[in-house]
Amino acid sequence: MSGIFPSSAAPAAVGPHAAVGANVSERAQLPPSLAISTVIFALTPESARSESGGGPTLWIPLVRRVKEPFKGRWALPGGPLAPTESLEDAARRNLQQTTGLEPEYLEQLYAFGGLNRSSRPERGSQRVVSIVYWALVRATEAELLGEEDENVAWHRADTAGEQDGGLAFDHREIVDYALWRLRSKIEYAQIAYHFLGEKFTLAQLREVYEAVLGRPLDPANFRRQLKGMAEIEPTDEVLEGGRHRPPRLYRYTGARGRIDATTAPPPQAAPSPAAASPADPSQTAPAPAASTRSTP
Repeated sequence: MSGIFPSSAAPAAVGPHAAVGANVSERAQLPPSLAISTVIFALTPESARSESGGGPTLWIPLVRRVKEPFKGRWALPGGPLAPTESLEDAARRNLQQTTGLEPEYLEQLYAFGGLNRSSRPERGSQRVVSIVYWALVRATEAELLGEEDENVAWHRADTAGEQDGGLAFDHREIVDYALWRLRSKIEYAQIAYHFLGEKFTLAQLREVYEAVLGRPLDPANFRRQLKGMAEIEPTDEVLEGGRHRPPRLYRYTGARGRIDATTAPPPQAAPSPAAASPADPSQTAPAPAASTRSTP
């Protein structure tokens, strides 16, 4: 939204409220505006499997900007920080308003505050600092999202924006950083739990790892490596309904909280994420019913 939001009644307001009515030079001198954005990862919904080339991949919901700057470009969902709410409360509110999602796992990712990230520098826009959160949701949640808003849609995380002139602002950099962070945490069994739920097969678990890493894994080696994961244990249940022998269901028995509170290196230090086998980046999964809000 370029960091300029509706003004308040306070005449001495600073931040996003002070920008209303200010000319170009005045906006450029205002204190930075604070916004919240979220990168939401989900496995490919079943309805999009045939389009995405078979196995699941990582997808993210994006909103199409309806005003300048970057009008028509896709951007991460987000919005302003209200004076009376915490950062996480703002992230959850913006996420629910934009996508209708209420993920169990939501964690602060990083703060992005480049000097000219909110708009083109020659326009003298107010500087915007974004506190970015990331969330993991299950494919069943993604399937529940409707198609009521053409300006909100799911895109493949690794190719989003490639055929649309790029994502708005520095959101491609943010998505790449979130992908790197997720791949660096894949050894935590908890990641699979947030994507799959309480019970899952070993094939489903392997698909999560393949989607995150962007490459196929050998099933036999993967099964052997699972022996070292104390948080993954077999149940007495099997998954019914298949053509072959029903596979055994496993469950995650570890902690349900945050994956790791350690601060990662800044985005400039993050290595380029490993390239996955690309599907057609123009294909998108069903669009979620939501308002079209985005911020730098």
